[in-house]
Amino acid sequence: MVGDGAMGTQLQAADLTLDDFNNLEGCNEILNDTRPDVIETIHRAYFEAGADAVETNTFGCNLSNLGDYDIADRIRDLSQRGTAIAKRVADEMSTPDRRRYVLGSMGPGTKLPTLGHTEYAVIRDAYTEAALGMLEGGADAILVETCQDLLQLKAAVLGSRRAMAQFGRHIPVIAHVTVETTGTMLLGSEIGAALTAVEPLGVDMIGLNCATGPAEMSEHLRYLSQHARTPVSVMPNAGLPVLGANGAEYPLQPDELAEALSGFVTDYGLSLVGGCCGTTPEHIRQVADAIAGVQRAERHVTYEPAVAS
Repeated sequence: MVGDGAMGTQLQAADLTLDDFNNLEGCNEILNDTRPDVIETIHRAYFEAGADAVETNTFGCNLSNLGDYDIADRIRDLSQRGTAIAKRVADEMSTPDRRRYVLGSMGPGTKLPTLGHTEYAVIRDAYTEAALGMLEGGADAILVETCQDLLQLKAAVLGSRRAMAQFGRHIPVIAHVTVETTGTMLLGSEIGAALTAVEPLGVDMIGLNCATGPAEMSEHLRYLSQHARTPVSVMPNAGLPVLGANGAEYPLQPDELAEALSGFVTDYGLSLVGGCCGTTPEHIRQVADAIAGVQRAERHVTYEPAVAS
């Protein structure tokens, strides 16, 4: 399957005003209420480019992000609105031969529980509220992404499971960790430790997103391909950002991303590929074209018993 690309990059190009943000500058999630037409246009562009699934504009629908704007009480509401927008477009663009899907995007927030910034139970309960909104909006799966703290990831996954039990509908959960250029997650966990900690949570797919481009992710994906007992996915940035005339720019061109991701499919047997920061509908168009012409490798998984704290 092919996922979509960046949401934030497209919003930055939309020439939005402070009024569009209801005076909450930088709060992309409020656009689910104030400018649903803009969000809908972005989703449609990715589907038209060939994406099988799009992520909802709910990355910041969590306690710390919305709390910074004093609207933490809208976590469920904005999650539902964002998911419903994506679902409308997905249903519109689905055909009898090709269904389109909605992934409820669940970001990490700005507080790391392992470092004592917040309490585990508090953010778990907030993630439950976000997941309830996504379920109400019609999400086909929940994507817990850009995780830098394994305790935060656990809170998001188990919070989502609680929501499903409460709502009475169970959908897949995808978990994406973020590995820095140092070769570990922000708090020092390497990919083997991350897999050991995440797999027992019962997620349906494990992968990587953000922080780096595909080149820096290759060896980590090789490890997951060889050892993860779930399907594996990836959504890299369009390379490592460089300073340009207009600030940070992502240098990886659409054909380069397409070549890298099609290689991951043929070499590592990945099941879902897409893009993160700096990727555009044109990136996804070329990825979809490249993936259509390749055969996914058969994975031969070697389970290695391990423990991680």
